[in-house]
Amino acid sequence: MKTGRTLTEMAQALEAQQSQKKDFVADTRSLEMTPAGQLAIRNGSTQTFALTPHAHRQIGERISIPAKYYDRMRVEAPELLQSNVNHWFQQQPEQRMIRTLGDTARAFLSRRYRRLDNFELAEAVLPTLLEMQGAQVVSCELTETRMYLKVVSARVQADVKVGDPVQAGVCISNSEIGMGSLRVEPLVYRLVCTNGMVSPDRHTRNRFTHLGRAAADTPDAYELFSDETLAADNKAFFLKVQDLVRDAVDRTKFEALVSQMRQTTERPIEGNPVKAVEVLSNKFKLQQSERSDVLQHLIRGGDLTQWGLLNAVTRTAQDAPSYDRATELEELGSTVMTLPPAQWKQLASVQ
Repeated sequence: MKTGRTLTEMAQALEAQQSQKKDFVADTRSLEMTPAGQLAIRNGSTQTFALTPHAHRQIGERISIPAKYYDRMRVEAPELLQSNVNHWFQQQPEQRMIRTLGDTARAFLSRRYRRLDNFELAEAVLPTLLEMQGAQVVSCELTETRMYLKVVSARVQADVKVGDPVQAGVCISNSEIGMGSLRVEPLVYRLVCTNGMVSPDRHTRNRFTHLGRAAADTPDAYELFSDETLAADNKAFFLKVQDLVRDAVDRTKFEALVSQMRQTTERPIEGNPVKAVEVLSNKFKLQQSERSDVLQHLIRGGDLTQWGLLNAVTRTAQDAPSYDRATELEELGSTVMTLPPAQWKQLASVQ
């Protein structure tokens, strides 16, 4: 498992960000893209913010400029981009929420976006996690798009096969900038090679969208603060999240996952392992370097079964250049485990 930051480093980063955050709600007629590609917000005075690539992408999507053309204008014709964006800001006015961090605008969102922020989430769930007997934070990270907390419990453990133990855990992740919901999902931690497999929970109750009450509709831009009602709503909300965190390491659920894993140990790759990895890579759009790593870890592991293949995928996650991609590969391990029989047979028998 890719380790990311220490818990202390994570806490310091969250505190540093908390002091730099500002959120604005603005009619797009109070916004302007500058010749330098920055976003100016007029709310009495004018404040100017650099735009992250993600915020640029959200602006382009909202005003229906194709991403490829938007990016070309950013590089080759910034004045044309400025003209396009400002034209549609004026001609199709709407209320938007702009989330800023320091001198950077990091998100361009709906005014109904519910701010479920990383600092409050960590503050709510860390005491719950650390009060669990045998709990250990094995990995955490704060990327440009998401926060991750991955915790395992040494008290909930079982063998997939003799000498191959796994522990129950939970992966909590959240995005403050519109890159997905707040998620609480089971995590299985393999002790032999410290691989982690995130098991995406398909139940909607384990995912919380950032959809809330609409901010006030006004022609003026204004800074958005948390009111007492919102604070009370979020407190009740995070109590639900705490319950789901406890539920994620439930022994019964863990045993069900381990049972699925044990079944994969009995499903051999009967065809050509190289071709099997190629089929897997094409199906899930792995990069060439990832494809090579999966094959290398499969061969090195010497386990030519579905269990060996899913562990080759999760082992590849440790070498991923970004933490976000590493977590996606850990989720892919779960997808490999739950492939429908017909799909597994096709993959495992390819020559």
